[in-house]
Amino acid sequence: MMTASKILSLAKRALKSPGTYHAQWFLTRKCNYRCRGCNVWMDQDSDELSTEDVKRGLDILCDIGVLEIVFSGGNPLLRDDIGEILDYASKYFITTVYDNGSIAVNKLNELRKVDFVAISLDTLDEKKNDYLKGVNGAWRKAMEAIDVLRSEGIHVGVSPTISQMNLYEIIDFTKYFTERRIPVWYCLYTYDYPSENRTFSIGQRNDEYEITDLKALAEVCDTLIRMKKENKYIYITKKTLEAVKHLALTGKRLWKCKALKNFLVVDHLGRVSGCHVREPVSSIFDLPKIWRSPPMNELRRNYEQCTRCIYLCYIFYSVHTGLPGAFNILLDQWKSVKAYLKASEAP
Repeated sequence: MMTASKILSLAKRALKSPGTYHAQWFLTRKCNYRCRGCNVWMDQDSDELSTEDVKRGLDILCDIGVLEIVFSGGNPLLRDDIGEILDYASKYFITTVYDNGSIAVNKLNELRKVDFVAISLDTLDEKKNDYLKGVNGAWRKAMEAIDVLRSEGIHVGVSPTISQMNLYEIIDFTKYFTERRIPVWYCLYTYDYPSENRTFSIGQRNDEYEITDLKALAEVCDTLIRMKKENKYIYITKKTLEAVKHLALTGKRLWKCKALKNFLVVDHLGRVSGCHVREPVSSIFDLPKIWRSPPMNELRRNYEQCTRCIYLCYIFYSVHTGLPGAFNILLDQWKSVKAYLKASEAP
């Protein structure tokens, strides 16, 4: 769990080993949903690393300076060993695990040590959400999961993907959950650009999802910035919102991509890349041999020129650069966590 002592430990590690502070690990390519903006379910793969290999990989990420890890997929809770993996990761990282709302209720014991469980939910409209997820009953299961996890003292939040399908609902959606002291953090719909050898394909093009009202997107960013001044349950930084707003209004980026510098991804087979749409650069087990090498530094400089995606997680970890950016994120999250811990203790 994210406690003051854990924050202190992370801060000491950051000072001792400045490096890539965030990792996303796509633990599995298995999924039980059929989301219309995603292609994971169309191309599932039963192969994945063993429990012990995942632990070895986590040790390596810790050694190179990673402080925060997000487990996603597919649905990582479909792994039988997910409890063991989460217990191990939670000792060393700020640990978040994603679920579409269908499995978490059956994995309560496995989730007790993580810092956050993110439930993917896009709208308060039950029929629309089930349509987007491609599964009848998805909305009810997600809402039940949020209630059950919270009642069990597990730190749960909701993670909507902002798209044209829910753009005009995001503020009301945010108010609904944050008024109930349930954190909200966001994804932004985009899709994978063509690549012959990407590490992990996720987003597929869907015209229903693609945001066409960019002025409205900018207004959403402005409203969230205002709300965030008083609302500790909005888990996105002002700097990130300003970057998205600027992009929406001008088409220009305020950031350079920091793939392999501020963040990296690992796929279900243990392959590492700067982001999921780039080709693998190494196995997780060979990463220490090349991590500080001149070719990797050249690759980092090359990635800084990339302007081909708007995945919000990559924006977030690109606008917050270096050690100051890492501490900025930790401080922002700790303020939110203190509010959430207080809410968790309330009757």
